Amino acid sequence: MPELPEVEVVRRGLAAHVTGRVVATAEVRGHRVARRHEPGPEDLADRLAGRTLTGAHRRGKYLWLSLGEDRLIEPDEALIVHLGMSGQMLVSERTAPEPKHTHARLTFTDATDELRFVDQRTFGGFALAELVGGVPSSLAHIALDPFDPDYDRAAVIADVRRRRSGIKRVLLNQTVVSGIGNIYADEALWRSGVHGERLASSLTGPAVGRLLDHAKEVMAQALEQGGTSFDELYVNVNGASGYFDRSLSAYGQEGRPCPRCGTPMRREQFMNRSSTSCPQCQVRPRGV
Repeated sequence: MPELPEVEVVRRGLAAHVTGRVVATAEVRGHRVARRHEPGPEDLADRLAGRTLTGAHRRGKYLWLSLGEDRLIEPDEALIVHLGMSGQMLVSERTAPEPKHTHARLTFTDATDELRFVDQRTFGGFALAELVGGVPSSLAHIALDPFDPDYDRAAVIADVRRRRSGIKRVLLNQTVVSGIGNIYADEALWRSGVHGERLASSLTGPAVGRLLDHAKEVMAQALEQGGTSFDELYVNVNGASGYFDRSLSAYGQEGRPCPRCGTPMRREQFMNRSSTSCPQCQVRPRGV
C-alpha cells in the first residue's frame, strides 16, 4: 500500500493539474469503486459534476480533493481517494486509450485532458465526506504526520513511550503518527538499530525521538526520488514510477549483507506481513 512519500507525489501532481478546475462530467463505474459511498456510484457521479476542485490535500497516507460550489465559496466537502494496493490517479488526454482497469473518469470544463482512476486490484475507491476544520470528518481520528506544521514531536514521543506494544506496531498505528507503513518502518528501525519487537515503553525518550526523526528523514529521501515502486502499480499522475527501491537498506533485503556491518539481513513474519532487519545491528529482544 502506498505510504506517505508515494501519496505525497500523487497529491503534488493533482494539485498542479486539477486545482481550481470545474468538473464537467463524472463517470463512476461499478459499486466497488463507490462502495464507501452508500447511495451508490450514480449518486456519487451526479454530486461531483459541476463541482470545483479547490485543492489536493493529504494527512499521512490519506488523500482527498476539496470540493466547492465555485472558486469563491469555501469548500465544505471532499472527495476522499483511497488508493488501496494499486490505485492510480492519472491525468490523460481524453482521446488517449483507456487503461484496462479504469473505474472512474472526471472531465473538466476548461481543457481536453481528464482525470482517471485506475485500480487493477479494486481495493481502492472514492468516498464523499464533510470537511470539518479543513479535514474530512471520516479522517479526523488520523494523527498528524511528521511533515505537518502542527506535528508535536514531544507529544508523539510521550505517546509512544506509554504503549506496551512492539515499537513497529506503534509506528504503524496511524492514530499515533501517520504516514509510516511497512517499508519506512523497517528502514527507520534499521537506521536506529532497534528491533521492531522491542517494547515501545522500554525505549528512552531520546531513542524514540531518533527513531521518529529517522522515519521522517527516510520518507523525505524517498519523496525526492518519487517514492518506492516495485512494479508498475504505483505511479505518479503522469504514469512514471519512483525509484527509491534502489536505496532501501532493510525492507525487502533478506539475505543481502547489512549495509552497516555485512551480516546477512533477516526476514521475519510480522502480523500478516513481514519485517526485515539485521541480526547484528538490531538485536531481537529476549523472550520474543
